[in-house]
Amino acid sequence: MSAPSAELHLTAGSTGDGVWDVVVTPAVAGWGWTSLRAADLGPGQEVGLETGEDEVVLVPLRGGLLVRVDGEGEPVGLVGRDSVWAGPTDVLYLPAGTSAVLSATGPGGARVGVPGARTGLLGEGERKPVRRIDAADVAVELRGAGACTREVRNFAAADVDVATRLVAVEVVTPAGNWSSYPPHKHDEASAVESELEEVYYYEVAPGPDGQPGVGYHRTYGTPDRPLDVLAEVRDRDTVLVPHGWHGPCMAAPGHHLYYLNAMAGPADDRAWRIVDDPDHAWVRATWADQPTDPRLPLGTTAAEDPA
Repeated sequence: MSAPSAELHLTAGSTGDGVWDVVVTPAVAGWGWTSLRAADLGPGQEVGLETGEDEVVLVPLRGGLLVRVDGEGEPVGLVGRDSVWAGPTDVLYLPAGTSAVLSATGPGGARVGVPGARTGLLGEGERKPVRRIDAADVAVELRGAGACTREVRNFAAADVDVATRLVAVEVVTPAGNWSSYPPHKHDEASAVESELEEVYYYEVAPGPDGQPGVGYHRTYGTPDRPLDVLAEVRDRDTVLVPHGWHGPCMAAPGHHLYYLNAMAGPADDRAWRIVDDPDHAWVRATWADQPTDPRLPLGTTAAEDPA
């Protein structure tokens, strides 16, 4: 079961709960596995986080964090970055059943995204350990070519052995480009496809004088499972993809488009297998004769070191 199409585009702040201005849980989305939260923290502000039955990754979107895990030992420092446009960030994986206290470092505070997946309370021998991944160890992939070039930061991609069920990445689409293209889906379990719900959390770069930007997100269904979403997304909007073909994600000229993806499903193999919409799959073959967008990868300016 999934949320009605009209409820799949969640505007900024519409799901807020306390300090968390983005709250997507399985109950909110009407599905079984995937979650995502985001919050702003003021300078020195502390926020408690109980992972419960979910494994999560703490992703500094802006600024740095100190994280005390289960009230033990020295806090873990995440240097973070000035913004999502400043390159990859260090992240912290927390398994289900973990208690954490997050505090912002630096005079500008911080913003954090928390993608997650429902795992249940696994035994000590089954769950993954707490793990910090340094920004320098995050694989950055330039995917596509020409106007379909995008930057993918694979901090918890399916081939990174960090989580039990969660697959999570960051994608930057330069102004005027398309990403998540050709349209693809991952809603059936087969040798060529994984069954994964997906959350897109968006940030949109402002114009030169702070003008708000827009982007566009497309999801459409199959004859057996109809779905029709064409959303104008603005900064801090979220789009849910319970099933169906999704893409393109379109960055308007003048405004880079960022999204944080969280994916999870019922399978135990934590794979990301996709199939392209047959009507558009031919586009991939055109990339061989096109250069990648020279604007990528974006900068690597780090925020103030919390240590």
